[in-house]
Formats: sequence, structure tokens, C-alpha cells
Amino acid sequence: MSSTAAVTDQYKQDILNGVHQPGDTYMCALYNPGSLSKSTTAYTSSGETSGSGYIAGGVALTGYTVSISGDTAYITWANPSWTSSSITASAALIYNASRSNKAICVLTFSSTTSTAGTFTLALPAAGASSTVTIS
Repeated sequence: MSSTAAVTDQYKQDILNGVHQPGDTYMCALYNPGSLSKSTTAYTSSGETSGSGYIAGGVALTGYTVSISGDTAYITWANPSWTSSSITASAALIYNASRSNKAICVLTFSSTTSTAGTFTLALPAAGASSTVTIS
């Protein structure tokens, strides 16, 4: 089974409840093929990738910025990376470590990706066709 890219239902509810804040710690964890989807509610180590240079839970995201383009509001971060790593992944979960590890969105890769060196995840650019939007 493969993961499905989406903004999570959990995040949609949390936004309306004012849960997530700019000063929170947002994380990005990498996963092997699995069952991440819009119904994912929180970070889990089940199905998470492993390998040298990767620590369970992923890495903290930096550069939190909120912007708007037309009718679309979005958050961007700097692309996360894992240096000196030897890992394989096919999906990522962005989640809020400051708020009980609540899931924000699932990102999927076009194929399973492996690296020996620096693994950098290129997050969707604002306005890109791959941008995950809340609908």
C-alpha cells in the first residue's frame, strides 16, 4: 500500500480551533511505503524510515513563513535535509511537535528515493501544481 498526499483532516480541524502557532516546532519525518493519508492524525514511528544519518522523528523545519497568492493561503519552510545519511523513503509527514505531534500534511515522492550522502526534500513551491491545498 502506498501513502496518499494530502493536508490532513486533523490539520483542517486544528486550524479552525486555533491550535497551530507560528512559534511552534514543526517537524518533517520520512517514511517507507505505507499508509499515511489525510486521515493520519499524528506522527508515528510505524513505517518510518531508518538508516545512518536519520533519527526517528525527523528534523525540525526552519523558515516558517505564511503567505497568500490569489485565493490560496500557504505556509512555507526551508527544504529539510539529512546530512551524511544512507536512507530510503517514499513519503514524508509534516507535523507539529509542540502540539502533541499533530499531523499537518503528507507528501509523497514520485518514486522511492535512496541516497548515500545528503538527502534533501524539496518541498512544494508556492503555486506549484504539486502544492497541497486545503479544500
